[in-house]
Amino acid sequence: MKWRALTSGVLAAALLTGCARSADPVERPGKKAAEAADRAASHGPSGGGSYGPSGAGSHGREGAGSSGPEGAGSYGPEGAGERPYRRWGLTAPPAPAPKPSARPPAPRPPGRGLTPVLDHVPTSDRVVFLTYDDGAEKDPRFVDMVRELRLPVSMFLTDSVVGPGYGHFARLRSVGASIQNHTLDHPALRGLPYAGQRTEICGQQDKLHSRFGIRPRLFRPPYGTYDTTTLRAAADCGLSAVVLWRVSVENGELAFTEGERRLRPGDIVSVPSGRPTGETLTERTVRLLREIQEQGLTVGRLEDYL
Repeated sequence: MKWRALTSGVLAAALLTGCARSADPVERPGKKAAEAADRAASHGPSGGGSYGPSGAGSHGREGAGSSGPEGAGSYGPEGAGERPYRRWGLTAPPAPAPKPSARPPAPRPPGRGLTPVLDHVPTSDRVVFLTYDDGAEKDPRFVDMVRELRLPVSMFLTDSVVGPGYGHFARLRSVGASIQNHTLDHPALRGLPYAGQRTEICGQQDKLHSRFGIRPRLFRPPYGTYDTTTLRAAADCGLSAVVLWRVSVENGELAFTEGERRLRPGDIVSVPSGRPTGETLTERTVRLLREIQEQGLTVGRLEDYL
């Protein structure tokens, strides 16, 4: 019996390995980079077990077959032929966003030497944009979900919050996430002198360049607070847009800045770090994806529209 159980487990793991769908992110990492990201993710910070879809029970919170929020679907790979979106608790795959050729023109600056500010994108495309702040929560299953669902997300990182966890965000970037600027130390910028604001913004530009070899184009001020000095410093640091949000996720529910009750095309959505409701970042995103699909929308890549 022990031999038979062991054989069954090996066969199940082999089948699960073969069912994972390969990623096709906007920033395509190539076969070797994707394989390296998978190997790195499988030895993540939790130590035991695999984070990727190649190991049985790799997505379950307590083990294989752990169900997602509200009991819909399962995060764990329960069957060899199961489609990736069902493993993440969705009833249908996210619809693809329009091709970049359909994108509107980039926003114009509000004044000479000032970076433009936006909380939504003026577009008739039925897309919304998912943005994540700080980098405090490094959920390894989130990397798997971004890869399998080809989910275009924007990560606004703060150096003092990310700390030694930049490797996690390198894995996210390798599967299609974009990396953007959220200052070095997360201060409220409004009212600070120009030199201080420039240090916070340009300093994180330099930090992200040294870590990833990129200089982000987008900037989100901590707490969403800014002044004219912020816009001037952001422009001087080479940033093309200050990105706020029209919708945020608060206590598991959508909160709208303008009294709306439904998502609208072009909305920028802010998803918080940490676990304010006890849900992981993956679970909060699944709940949000369900809401987006129910309203006939899909997720677009913010950088394609700016």
